[in-house]
Amino acid sequence: MRTPGAPTLSPDGTTAVVAVARPDLAADAYTSQLWLVPTDGSRPASQFTTGWHDSEPRWSPDGRWLAFLRRAAKSAKPQLWVLPAAGGEGRQLTDEPLGVGPADWSPDSTSLAFSARVPQGPRYGTATTDDGDPVGPDAEPPRRITELFNRLDGVGFLRDRPSHLFVADLDGGVTRITTGGHDHDDPRWSPDGEWLTFVSARHPGWSADWAADVCVIRPDGTALRPLTGAAFVPSRPRFTPDGGAIVFAGAPAGEHRVDPVLRNESLWSVPVAGGEPRPLLDPAAYHLAAPGGDLDVTPSGVLFAAEHRGEVHLLHVPFDGGAHRVVVSGRRQVAGFAWSAGTLAATIATPSDWGELYALPLPASAPASAPGASRLTTFSDGIQALEQTELTATAPDGYPVHGWVVRPATPGPHPVLLMIHGGPFTQYGWRLFDEPQVYAGAGYAVVYGNPRGSSGYGEAHGRAIRGNVGEVSAADLLALLDAALESPDLDTGRVGVLGGSHGGFMTTWLAAHHGERFRAAVSERAVNAIDSFAGTSDIGWFFADSLYVDEFARQSPLTYADRIATPMLIIHSEQDWRCPVEQAYRLFVALKRRGAPVELLLFPGEGHELSRTGRPSHRVQRFDAIVDWFDRHM
Repeated sequence: MRTPGAPTLSPDGTTAVVAVARPDLAADAYTSQLWLVPTDGSRPASQFTTGWHDSEPRWSPDGRWLAFLRRAAKSAKPQLWVLPAAGGEGRQLTDEPLGVGPADWSPDSTSLAFSARVPQGPRYGTATTDDGDPVGPDAEPPRRITELFNRLDGVGFLRDRPSHLFVADLDGGVTRITTGGHDHDDPRWSPDGEWLTFVSARHPGWSADWAADVCVIRPDGTALRPLTGAAFVPSRPRFTPDGGAIVFAGAPAGEHRVDPVLRNESLWSVPVAGGEPRPLLDPAAYHLAAPGGDLDVTPSGVLFAAEHRGEVHLLHVPFDGGAHRVVVSGRRQVAGFAWSAGTLAATIATPSDWGELYALPLPASAPASAPGASRLTTFSDGIQALEQTELTATAPDGYPVHGWVVRPATPGPHPVLLMIHGGPFTQYGWRLFDEPQVYAGAGYAVVYGNPRGSSGYGEAHGRAIRGNVGEVSAADLLALLDAALESPDLDTGRVGVLGGSHGGFMTTWLAAHHGERFRAAVSERAVNAIDSFAGTSDIGWFFADSLYVDEFARQSPLTYADRIATPMLIIHSEQDWRCPVEQAYRLFVALKRRGAPVELLLFPGEGHELSRTGRPSHRVQRFDAIVDWFDRHM
């Protein structure tokens, strides 16, 4: 599995650089190197760096330098490096104890802005004993928690290591330009180099809601000013070419600034001099792709990666919000892009590859498969992917449901797995995906799709489950399953169900309410009990609003555990802060005490993202356990 990231382009548009990551099973970690790719296709891609983990390349505006992040060893923190674009020795510019984030070049190519988490007090390896020995995490003083939003799955505690903005020069000088306990993220330079824009939550009550602001600051740390009135959950701010406005992705923070869920993260613009933000795309219709979605500014408009019915399109949106053009579309997903000198380089994934780099003119109206778009790389050559077949169904209330089936290569009838995604406001889509490929390779036909609650079909489609998640989603999922089972090569008598996070929630729900449909179930990293989730999850606190508390029991799968007779494998990670491990234990205990067939598989050292970014060995062991469970019971 070799997966290219977002490219960067030389100023003349002739050469792209892209990081290509892969799991290293021997090292039980992920490695990544930078590759050079001529955009005219005159030469094949060639490896440019040999570091353990090199990522996030950024070409300097003068074309002389390549900045990137490097982890020198699998346990090291990412630091900022620069390398002569013509080749030569690289230089490390930073040595921050917790590592740094991706950098942005100043217009004159003399400085780089980035954010980094800064330890507060004697924590995270910064403290020593009287003898000079480092103080381990278990010996650190207690944390005094005073704020609701104080930790994040996959990151850890936030308030004793806020993210701050830094400016580094090519001589190795590094200056921190923000202070205080607020986070400051995603800095970008203005075209004249006089300002940086970034995202920060600094409004009153900032630690008890989801809102943040698009802000500006001088590179010397003066004149910090928020622009968006704490009404959004914003990300990815970028100056327009004239410097007069900032475009950004964002969703309204909602009532009391705690209701951003099931909302499209669309494209907005705000004047730098002050004024109300305005949408450049219809917020009800267009949603930034997740994960990996991005936007960037060209001389004539904004490039924006938008979800659409399992696809990820690349849109070109005028600054005045006029009619946009679709630059890349079709049964594929744009996973990253860059433009320069009239050339667009895009990393595009399809159902038969992990992603390849393409070049096409900018702007363009033709999809990436059309003449004029050139595939430049062969990172996935040799992959033999099983076919992803589109499936449509109709729910009992007449609502359309969209999904897919991946079948084994052998003749049927095949046992069937209904696979349910997390979120719920995410989408399955048109790209190679390890989950259905592994299960189909093991002999199971995999049915999966985007019921109401999913993204990519308009905001109304996502918000349709509010107040009745289990029942509305179940109706769509069962309709999709029934449509698939009309095919004679699928075995209606051997059906299982599985999913993670929201998908685990729905797996437990279906096992309780429609258990007669399924021979076995795998519920992974699930929300099973909303009452305790509200108080223990990193983001669960905003579910505790009194408008919803009376519904916790009715909408919790655990409430109906006494109905579950389907053999259930519960998979969870010990360090999951999004859906804490007590969610798994409460379901396990409820089923075990009744004598129901249940097992609990716990992974040490992993968080909520085990199936996507966990140790390669754990990902293999997880797949082995899931296939074994269905083999035993189906």
